[in-house]
Amino acid sequence: MDLRDQLKKLFPTHEEQDFELEEEKEISVQKEPLICKFEKKGRHGKPVTLIEGFEGSDDDLKHISKKIKTTLGIGGSAKDGVIVIQGDNRDKIMKILNDMGYKTKRVGG
Repeated sequence: MDLRDQLKKLFPTHEEQDFELEEEKEISVQKEPLICKFEKKGRHGKPVTLIEGFEGSDDDLKHISKKIKTTLGIGGSAKDGVIVIQGDNRDKIMKILNDMGYKTKRVGG
């Protein structure tokens, strides 16, 4: 007697349903590399890392932003085609983006 038969005995009125697992989104084709740069201006001296040059939809941009923020455990935002991540984390962000299949370019110091 396998697990399915045991479950049928426990729950005789239950009907089995098929479902599909949600697959990870495929990354869009990026012609130009994403630019990672460090900036302090206009933010009261607070350092941020900007990721510019994304050529996809806003949903894809938010997906990438969320992946970076949850992996590093830091805050940030994504709007107007730019991802803003708190702190100077260019090297870590570039590694995450490379693992996701994006080309990156470091700009500035």
